[in-house]
Amino acid sequence: MLFAVLFPLLLLAPFAQSAQVDNVRLWAAPDHARLVFDLSGHAEADIFLLDNPRRLVIDLDDSGLNTELSSLKLDGSAITAVRSGVRDGNGLRVVLELSREVEPRHFTLPPNDQYGHRLVVDMEYPGESAVQNPIDPIEAMIREQEIVASRGSAEGGESTPRAQADTAIASQPAAPHPRRDIIIAIDPGHGGEDPGAIGPGGTREKDVVMEISRRLQRLVDDAEGFRAVMIRDGDYYIGLRQRTRIAREQKADFFISIHADAFNSPRPNGSSVYALSQRGATSETAQWLAASENQADLIGGVDGNLSLNDKDEVLRGVLLDLTMTATLNDSLAIGGQVLERLGRVNRLHKSRVEQAGFMVLKSPDIPSLLIETGFISNPDEERRLRDSSHQQRLAESIFTGLRSHFQSNPPPASLLAWQRDNHRNPSGNEYRIQPGDTLSQIAARHGVPVGQLKQANELNGDVIRVGQVLRIPRS
Repeated sequence: MLFAVLFPLLLLAPFAQSAQVDNVRLWAAPDHARLVFDLSGHAEADIFLLDNPRRLVIDLDDSGLNTELSSLKLDGSAITAVRSGVRDGNGLRVVLELSREVEPRHFTLPPNDQYGHRLVVDMEYPGESAVQNPIDPIEAMIREQEIVASRGSAEGGESTPRAQADTAIASQPAAPHPRRDIIIAIDPGHGGEDPGAIGPGGTREKDVVMEISRRLQRLVDDAEGFRAVMIRDGDYYIGLRQRTRIAREQKADFFISIHADAFNSPRPNGSSVYALSQRGATSETAQWLAASENQADLIGGVDGNLSLNDKDEVLRGVLLDLTMTATLNDSLAIGGQVLERLGRVNRLHKSRVEQAGFMVLKSPDIPSLLIETGFISNPDEERRLRDSSHQQRLAESIFTGLRSHFQSNPPPASLLAWQRDNHRNPSGNEYRIQPGDTLSQIAARHGVPVGQLKQANELNGDVIRVGQVLRIPRS
């Protein structure tokens, strides 16, 4: 009798589905789309493209569908329709109809604190960039000219080919002042599959920091001489290293990453400001926090590379060498200004700028800060972080600190530098550059070597601007 009951079950066992697709989520970014299948267990997938019409086929072995694909929002992605069917009697086939060419890749993720088993399908758009508003190519050329290093002798007496080239460049007439905007890269933390910290009331960090970042973006864009670049402008994930790469592509003068803090206790509260530490975290709290933020790449499965050896090398390796000193000093100076303003609208968790090894701060040529606007794990601060008035005050305090620094220390080619130079009366040992002037002419007129003139004015390049004020060193 027992055999009669078990025999049908044995016949059915080979056909039992090992995993169910419980949910499907889609995030559309400017340069890619990410489709995530939430699975009840591990499942292997085979993915391939078909043409005429263009389709992406996703086959999952021994799997079934336990959700409605019709509710999936496809706006902003290359997917125009989704359909599914049974494959080989016991498998699942999902077909994505596409409006454009894609380069697919996929990987699986094991369960973590937030999700179970997942299959992640990324569709990269060839030729596209995550950058929303590319910089003007003429401005890019001007900016590149400004960072050409001059290695000539301070006395200008070398006769090497490089010194001769410097002399020739020093004879070029002053270029018109570009009066360019100071570019602020704003990075709303987390996004897409990575919600960041979640407050006791269910508030997601990625949503709060996006609201604060958009308010900051409006303040920056409304200020004369400033322009904002959003690292992400929607609910999608961008890898930590890619965030700084986007800022560099946009020739950003400053990079600021917005977050909301969290701890395993509801008691901690207050805002914090972090700059990069060259030697690691300056406190145990900062060290723990840096590790938790950097793990976002593991949550999102960035690049499909989940090798812990690779991630460990990035997280524990040498952060940066001494070439970062100037950039780090700027970061700390701006951080102090921002922290002081934040203290006027919120309690400060730390009274000084902390330093930690955040991945998004590892940019040797762009000063950067990471702002923890408050503790989302604290019920009172979670409520305030959701409040639009408080979000606006946080954004205003951040921008006020940024603007104060750049008004005192504007980049040489910026509109703010031009305004400063044209509103000051040069003293006896200063000279305002006129149309047609060259460095060599100015140096000869005041009886100083070109190299000494450049050194006195900290000219890292060979380009001078009409209206720029030069300090004339005493011979």
